[in-house]
Amino acid sequence: MKIQIINGPNLNLLGKRQPEIYGKAGFEEYLKILRDLFKDITIDYFQSNVEGEIVTKIQETGFSFDGIILNAAGYTHTSVSIADAVAAVPAPVVEVHISNILKREEFRHKSLLAPVCVGTITGFGLDSYRLGIEALRVILSSNK
Repeated sequence: MKIQIINGPNLNLLGKRQPEIYGKAGFEEYLKILRDLFKDITIDYFQSNVEGEIVTKIQETGFSFDGIILNAAGYTHTSVSIADAVAAVPAPVVEVHISNILKREEFRHKSLLAPVCVGTITGFGLDSYRLGIEALRVILSSNK
């Protein structure tokens, strides 16, 4: 199984940016933990602050990878282009968020991605990514 994790804008600052919301660990540290937990899964990682690069990565991997974990960050609430890219690829996409977006500012309550993703996991800190991988594992095993 091959899974692509895609992180959007400002997630390169995890561990530095608002640790009271996002925690004190950087994503690269957590990625090592994920790879140790899921030795039977190839996990690729991509982060960009640029909307078009995220669209391109979804298009590049959505036809060749088994699934995608997507934290589009602020683009979750604004990007029709990212939603269109998710809808265009056959790989199932799980939307994840570190914080509970429904407990935050009102503008964060609407996700343009949720309608085109197989599911959304929000509010479990970095563990949202582990839960997303577990969800993909279940979805992909039931499709066999």
